Amino acid sequence: MCELLGMSANVPTDICFSFTGLVQRGGGTGPHKDGWGITFYEGKGCRTFKDPQPSFQSPIAKLVQDYPIKSCSVVAHIRQANRGRVALENTHPFTRELWGRNWTYAHNGQLKGYKSLKTGNFHPVGETDSEKAFLLAAAPFNRALSAHAGQYAGRFQVYRHPRG
Repeated sequence: MCELLGMSANVPTDICFSFTGLVQRGGGTGPHKDGWGITFYEGKGCRTFKDPQPSFQSPIAKLVQDYPIKSCSVVAHIRQANRGRVALENTHPFTRELWGRNWTYAHNGQLKGYKSLKTGNFHPVGETDSEKAFLLAAAPFNRALSAHAGQYAGRFQVYRHPRG
């Protein structure tokens, strides 16, 4: 199983302390050696860092640890692969743009029958059940908004990232 780290704060905060512990469990003190990633939301944008190397050996993870990026919303993931090979495209979190906003997804667990799931106009980049689940969740949302974009204009705030 993978591990997740999330943060939601009222004011931009760095997560260097918590992230440092997660990094060590990514192949150092834990079995999650099959890649890692982290997404920081900043205004309407997001910064995503991912690496298929174990996080405890990753120079990119070291950079993130040493550079205190401040954010109100952060999603981090260390991977213990069960579906899909160890590769950058299979490393979480997954991020997609939809309706001018960035959406991020990370998952812990396994889905049965995921290869037959229909994801509409979204196509996975990698081979994981997690990315397929993300696209599956996004597909009906995209169809509903596309069909009725005008009438959702006043309600869109409910569906988008609360800080962007």
